[in-house]
Amino acid sequence: MNTGFVIGESKPTFVTAITSRPLSVGEYIKIDSDEGEILGLVEKSSVSSAAFADVKNFDEAFESTEIAEINKRDKTYTAHIGILGFLENLRKGQSIIPAVPPIPGTPISQPTKEDLEAIFSPQKDGWVKIGNLLREKSIEAKINLDKIVARHLGILAMTGMGKSNLVSLITKQIGKLKGTVIIFDYHNDYTTLNIPRINVIDAKINPRLLDADQLSEVLEIRDGANVQQRVLRMAFTKQVKESKEFWKKLETEVEFIVNSEDKKIKEIRTSAYRVQDIIEEAQRRFEDILDPDMGDPISFIKEGRTNILNISELSEKQANVALAFYLQQLLKDRKDASIVKHGRSKRERNYKFDSPIFVIIEEAHVFIPKDHDTSAKYWAAKIAREGRKFGLGLGIVSQRPRSVDLNVLSQLGSFAIMKIIQEDDQRQIAAATESTSRELIAQLTSLNVGDAVLVGQWTNLPSLVHVEEVKEKIMGADQSAVNAWANAEKMNEIAVESTQGLVKKDLLLD
Repeated sequence: MNTGFVIGESKPTFVTAITSRPLSVGEYIKIDSDEGEILGLVEKSSVSSAAFADVKNFDEAFESTEIAEINKRDKTYTAHIGILGFLENLRKGQSIIPAVPPIPGTPISQPTKEDLEAIFSPQKDGWVKIGNLLREKSIEAKINLDKIVARHLGILAMTGMGKSNLVSLITKQIGKLKGTVIIFDYHNDYTTLNIPRINVIDAKINPRLLDADQLSEVLEIRDGANVQQRVLRMAFTKQVKESKEFWKKLETEVEFIVNSEDKKIKEIRTSAYRVQDIIEEAQRRFEDILDPDMGDPISFIKEGRTNILNISELSEKQANVALAFYLQQLLKDRKDASIVKHGRSKRERNYKFDSPIFVIIEEAHVFIPKDHDTSAKYWAAKIAREGRKFGLGLGIVSQRPRSVDLNVLSQLGSFAIMKIIQEDDQRQIAAATESTSRELIAQLTSLNVGDAVLVGQWTNLPSLVHVEEVKEKIMGADQSAVNAWANAEKMNEIAVESTQGLVKKDLLLD
């Protein structure tokens, strides 16, 4: 049954249609053509009324209502449809755009359930369910896990729109395959994720493994304190790194600078005093975070599990250093594994992980900012460029896409884009995702919680999906202040009544 007809000027990638009913954005449409059936996606939909075209006041509007009800031809339903490719090829996972645009007057109709299932629910290894098509709820939406590890993933949305739920779902699906996931959890959102094979690690930093600049950041020597940083570089020797008494040896080296009679060193004595104070204060403030005796932090990550690395106790600078260290070591490990496994080295095994790893960075705008360089950004960019060759996938999650480095974003092969209102964010997304049309970007403001536009290599076609809710995820939801206040008031009343009861009892006993 025909749903409508192609009208006006058509192109190989885009047509306009007049339809018998209003079509929903995200709905799929089949277009007949001499070359074969074509599948299209409704990217924009509008309704107009001839009776209301020139209405200027309330009375005219009231009269036009009656006219519109009588005249069956009053309403015009217009759909702007992006062409996705020939249906037959799409069933096989191939997107081939027609060379000749559909002729105006060509009928359009709805694709069958079998057509959509073949495209969006492939019965192939590596494809897992992530939800259902937003406009065809009976159709399961699946994604290709191979592609997110090999080509990386971006999850972008406003706060509260379902980012962490999607991360949890992807993690859960990888966990079923006993894959290795590492989530850098900046706000302690995932430590209570109740799924099998989970390994929660409270992040610590081994200062022995850092260079002088990294240690300066961890100790929170302020930016621009160049002389203090110079003092630390002089003191942070190889002997300090190898000493059993790390902090004592570091303090001794700084003390040597303080007491030096060298004229050049005397000039920096005041700064050396300040570095002494900083080291002493750091040992007290960061006792639970800085541990020179912890060994290699990578050894705490378990292969074949979901590893939640809780970095919520670290300051932004410390978290940046920790993240950079992990990313650097993970990339090195995967490179070493690749070299040995492919016979390019006769060295004995010098790597920890046998299989691919998927790393997820929450709050990516903090660690991969576009306006300044960070060590974490350097290594994230390196993984985005090289990781796919060595089985190291990168997932970045952010509610502020406009603040994430575009060079890293543009290296990501797949995206889940949820509700985004800010125009700057939308422009950044459009710049990073070539397959997302302006019309589809414009719809991001109207998405509900859990709705997402999926584009890129992890899905056969761009799609609007409602993501399945992960019941095992406990934290991350908005807290009800009203309920919390009410419960607190109840507890106060109970406490008062209990106290009054004890007072009366004491009086009776007296």
